[in-house]
Amino acid sequence: MTASPPTTPEEAEREPVPSEAVESELEAMAATGKLPGGGHAVASQWQLMWWQFRRHRLAMASAVVLFVIYLVAAFCEFIAPFDPLAFTPRYTYAPPQWVHLFDRDEKGDLVFRPHVNGFKVTIDKAALRRVFVIDPKVKYPIAFFVKTDPYKLWGLFTLEHKLVGPIDQANPMYLLGADRLGRDLFSRVIYGTRISMSIGLIGVALSLMLGIVLGGISGYYGGRVDHAIQRVIEFILSLPTTPLWLGLAAALPPDWPPLRIYLCITIILSLYGWTNLARVVRGRFLSLRTEDFVTAARLDGAREARVIFRHMVPSFISHIIAEVSLAIPNMILAETALSFLGLGLQPPIISWGVLLQEAQNIRSIATAPWLFAPGIAVIIAVLALNFVGDGLRDAADPYSHH
Repeated sequence: MTASPPTTPEEAEREPVPSEAVESELEAMAATGKLPGGGHAVASQWQLMWWQFRRHRLAMASAVVLFVIYLVAAFCEFIAPFDPLAFTPRYTYAPPQWVHLFDRDEKGDLVFRPHVNGFKVTIDKAALRRVFVIDPKVKYPIAFFVKTDPYKLWGLFTLEHKLVGPIDQANPMYLLGADRLGRDLFSRVIYGTRISMSIGLIGVALSLMLGIVLGGISGYYGGRVDHAIQRVIEFILSLPTTPLWLGLAAALPPDWPPLRIYLCITIILSLYGWTNLARVVRGRFLSLRTEDFVTAARLDGAREARVIFRHMVPSFISHIIAEVSLAIPNMILAETALSFLGLGLQPPIISWGVLLQEAQNIRSIATAPWLFAPGIAVIIAVLALNFVGDGLRDAADPYSHH
């Protein structure tokens, strides 16, 4: 027997509305902006985080900077004008060249003609050394997508064009100057972006795995397991960071190939980085294991692994993202410090820390202060990561702001 339709407006108002229809109507109103509060009542956790993160202008600008940095790291072979290992002895410690976008043609009119000026060499009689002087009469044209010698992109694809460079590859173009062997520092910094930025991601990924697993076990089970894991964490945190890294890095055999050293340095940095994340995860598990949804999952017969990774971890994934974004800069700084001291990555691997080894010599710095350029890249990347981490941390609990 079917219910008769309501006959009066009062009966129509009292008629129950299916919950699916209410939810769909609320979502439609939120999408069109007609819901009071901007749609926050039916927004998901990720939508709330994104809305709150967008209000952090410095974090948004830093996110754009990070996107550009990782884009450069991904396509460094295409973006770098020259081979980072190619050297030209006649241009050792050549100063940076400015890019001029406009030039005058034969009629004296100003035209768009990108170029760099050449060098003329003079002798400093007091110091008895060569001095490079920019020669405005010599102009080397540059262009986009110039043809070069064949090279491999990601070791898979053979390309013959670079994003930007001199039309004649024999002409010098040192946008950040040259090092002691006449190698283009700009190309080397671009290649170093891949190693320095990826070592932070790989190291944090390993730390994330260790921190979630060990911190989750510690907070979920408690008792002796929690006691043992926390004592291990306290022991690791009591060790001085820099001497620990130096000792472990110095223990690596010097005859190992560069790739193996790179992986070992990443693991060394991860062995210390997981402790803080494990404590955060443990604290969250201690507060969540008595919640109703966890108890319901247990009574429903869910296995412990499913309760942990399917129900408990997703409830504070935003906090984990914020912690990870703040841990990446520490990994980058640690690798840079180890490589700068000669105990981390070694040539022919190119990283920002390896490039800064050139800045250890005071005489070299006095001759070529542009050798500090990799340090500026480190500062920009670390600041951008910290600002993004601050934005994510503020957006992790968007309900507190509304």
